[in-house]
Amino acid sequence: MIATALDHLPSPPCARLLGWHLLDARPQEGWIRIGFVGKPDFCNPAGLVQGGILSAMLDDTMGPAVFAMTDGKLYTSTISMTVNFLKPARPGTIIGEARVTQLGKTVAFMEGRLMAEDGTVRAPATASARLVETAKAIAPSVS
Repeated sequence: MIATALDHLPSPPCARLLGWHLLDARPQEGWIRIGFVGKPDFCNPAGLVQGGILSAMLDDTMGPAVFAMTDGKLYTSTISMTVNFLKPARPGTIIGEARVTQLGKTVAFMEGRLMAEDGTVRAPATASARLVETAKAIAPSVS
């Protein structure tokens, strides 16, 4: 797998909770593929992964596409995100893909989608995010 700036970023608690793991990336193209674990704890009473959790997975796919594309120089703060829930997501492996559609000086536009392991799209999304210098957005860890 290709090396990205994400390799040097400590995994945040929310990413660990979602089972986030990098599957593939083409940073020059602003494209990324992320794997998630749809845990039974994430399910609604119908036994399906709750929409808010799916939205968090999408957010945690689209933002890293920008981070990887800018070689870790820019961090995203989501301004808006629109999600369409096409099919229910069941517990298990969920795959996220995203690409940067436009990278400006202060705002990025992205699109993403979540899929089942068989490639069936469960939820597509679009988002805009404010761009922040990573050094200003992420506090250095205190040892």
